[in-house]
Amino acid sequence: MELFMPKLVFFEPGALDYPLGRKLYELMVARGIPCRITPSHNRVLGIPGETPQIAYREAKQTLVVGVKKSLKLDSCRPSADYEFALGTGCPGGCQYCYLATTLGRKPYIRVYVNVDEILAAVKSYIDKNRPNITSFEAASTADPLAVEHLTGSLRKTITFFGRQDYGRLRVVSKFANVDSLLDLEHQGHTKFRFSINSAYVIETFEAKTAPLHERLTAAGKMAAAGYPLGFIIAPLFLYENWQADYRRLLKDLADWLRPHRPPSLSFELISHRFTARAKKVILERFPRTKLEMDEKNRKLKWGKYGYGKYLYPPEQLETLKNWFTAEIKDYFPQAEIEYFT
Repeated sequence: MELFMPKLVFFEPGALDYPLGRKLYELMVARGIPCRITPSHNRVLGIPGETPQIAYREAKQTLVVGVKKSLKLDSCRPSADYEFALGTGCPGGCQYCYLATTLGRKPYIRVYVNVDEILAAVKSYIDKNRPNITSFEAASTADPLAVEHLTGSLRKTITFFGRQDYGRLRVVSKFANVDSLLDLEHQGHTKFRFSINSAYVIETFEAKTAPLHERLTAAGKMAAAGYPLGFIIAPLFLYENWQADYRRLLKDLADWLRPHRPPSLSFELISHRFTARAKKVILERFPRTKLEMDEKNRKLKWGKYGYGKYLYPPEQLETLKNWFTAEIKDYFPQAEIEYFT
């Protein structure tokens, strides 16, 4: 797929004090892309859009270059011990995106230029927990691979973790531009996972992401380069013919993996859920969406951040869990299912 290039870019004034900020500014100016100054990457005014649909489309083509102020890391269970951000948001247009709750009206793509400061904060968490291994998720609020051709931040981060005896990095992506990461001395300290789903889900809900075959090709390159490999199947949907569609996904994945023979393989399984706020935002942006978001068919569960999530009822979650556990064991007997949620 074509790599992301913004139509409009905003810079925090402080971002231009960093080499990456200056590099991005010079790149955008050279390409003739309009650049503006914004006081804060958290409050950007001037993105056009008379309707929620147009505003969303324009925001997804807007890059905001800022400085990450807070360097305190949050926990990231069950994926990792902590999470940190090289940016926020991504150019993909997944209708179900859970960031609709946290980003709300700010779906533009942010990148942070103070990468060395962010990694210094990560190092402090690693050192505090020595001699235990501390794991970090770098893709909770963004897909860093989607903008790696612009920033190079993921390359720097993987190299950093390659030098950490007690730190491990986890990254997940729906994109495929991995070539710049293949020659790094990662030492097996970065686990790269690719988010995959059934053909119906990808074609219906995952606009502007890499097609499945491109994600799998990228996964093959990463496995050949010695990266630990995993797949996230998320979100899991219950819909007509879901079992046949997901079985086809697992069969195709098994056929594709056979010649690659990754030394280790894991799966993470995440069922679909939504919040009331996310539903409101999603329906504004995608008024004809086929997402099933009827609260009467769901079970409300309160989260740690004070808002409720609508999950599938317990008996349906048990069906999903049991079915995927059995199918994955059948197709991938050596694989680990890290968690189901």
